[in-house]
Amino acid sequence: MVKPKVFVTRKILEEGMKMITQDCDAVVWQDELPPPHSELIKRAKGMDGLLCLLTDNIDQEVIESAGENLKVISNHAVGFDNIDIATASSRGIPVGNTPGILTDATADFAFTLLLSCARRVIEADRYVRKGLWQTWSPDQLLGADISGTTLGIIGFGRIGQAMVKRAAGFDMKILFHDPEFLGDFSNRNVCKVDLDTLLGSSDFISIHTPLNEQTRHMINTDAINKMKPTAILINTARGAVVDPDALYHALKNKRIRSAALDVTDPEPITMQNQLLELDNLLISPHIASASVSTRNRMSIMAAENLIAGVQGKRLPNCVNPEIYS
Repeated sequence: MVKPKVFVTRKILEEGMKMITQDCDAVVWQDELPPPHSELIKRAKGMDGLLCLLTDNIDQEVIESAGENLKVISNHAVGFDNIDIATASSRGIPVGNTPGILTDATADFAFTLLLSCARRVIEADRYVRKGLWQTWSPDQLLGADISGTTLGIIGFGRIGQAMVKRAAGFDMKILFHDPEFLGDFSNRNVCKVDLDTLLGSSDFISIHTPLNEQTRHMINTDAINKMKPTAILINTARGAVVDPDALYHALKNKRIRSAALDVTDPEPITMQNQLLELDNLLISPHIASASVSTRNRMSIMAAENLIAGVQGKRLPNCVNPEIYS
């Protein structure tokens, strides 16, 4: 029997890769860097399925270049702002993602960044390595307290709610803003508020919202000016939720205390970017979900979506399920 042809835009972890090569005739992009857009267009032609990463722009041109054979697009990520969902849906193509499994890993890392910024861990490490540690001093590398402070969470999906559990151990008060959240959250220390109230009242602000037209550059100069001068901003969502120029000027002028970014705009950040001049900014290379077990499960889930799609079955995790009705 002829196996369905699929293009995988980069090697994923072994368990998922084995599933794909067993059931599909797979062409895998071998380079460490993602394929250029021109290669995506070229390699998509005639494929039954695409498995892509969040770094791949699967736009209308790529989808249409694949032709009539394309049955599924599987994204190795929870977010799917890199895919033209409207075009895929108009052609009856299901789009898969990997929700749920990276909730704890991402929340763990967001809270790691919060703690690291508050207590200036990276600055302290640099201080020692530069040979500046001469003695103990009462005012050396003073940081911010965490216990008993207020955490503002922007976006109250799975990861935002997981942040509440981590904050509970520090007796933090929780404010959250999410127009899409309509449920009840039974915790007396958690309160839904408007964005302005959250910005003005929070000691720490952690972003967990998807990127869309409403959230792009949501954290801009106006938003930052509403924050406390002692506020610490954490972003593990998408880089473009934060206006990088506004953040640079706010940090440089000490308008807020500090920030930590696991995502940037653009991504990856260039070495010429002015943000890299700042000592009160921590940047990591989009690794919030980078635990062994989480990435293994992501690879399996992405493979399951891909295989189901090329076999004409309903995707286990589909972001546009309306195409089935």
